[in-house]
Amino acid sequence: MRVVESGELSAAEVAAGFAAGREDSLAEAYRRWSSLVFSVALKTLGDRADAEDVTQQVFVSAWRGRSTFDPAAGSLSAWLVGITKHRIADRLAARGRDQRTLTAVGGVREEARVAPADDRVVDRLVIADELNKLDDPRRTILGLVFYEDQTYAEIAERLDLPLGTVKSHVRRGLLHLRDRLKEVTHGTPGA
Repeated sequence: MRVVESGELSAAEVAAGFAAGREDSLAEAYRRWSSLVFSVALKTLGDRADAEDVTQQVFVSAWRGRSTFDPAAGSLSAWLVGITKHRIADRLAARGRDQRTLTAVGGVREEARVAPADDRVVDRLVIADELNKLDDPRRTILGLVFYEDQTYAEIAERLDLPLGTVKSHVRRGLLHLRDRLKEVTHGTPGA
């Protein structure tokens, strides 16, 4: 156990307070270990915005799941690193899904390039109609991606939104559009 300055809580005291649901212990845990969580996430993900999102998710998850933390079973910092590994895995899986969705949408766009002019017009109208059915800011964000070919960072700056929020809207919007376009092209009820 390390020696602490007068008035500073030991790691064990912070952990016990955290497990007991004391918000000041959450704040202290964040002060002490958020840089560790961020460093692990950044090293693995290689993206600052993703690492910041993961860091936030780790502490939210830890606080919500604090009843499962047992200070006698291990240190709070080790428990937080374990949660970090799970959130990193979640983010990597989301990246894979995003890439598959973008590839699928790119395939649709490529097919539209070689399709007869009439088919391209119909495809554009269907996509525009589906985009218009979305709520803002998702509609605006996807419009900037599709029609103005802006990057996520450019959109975040333009709309004054966090980069992670823009990414989430694009991911969810693309999934929604994919599902709707499948319904429309396959004549599924509800189209």
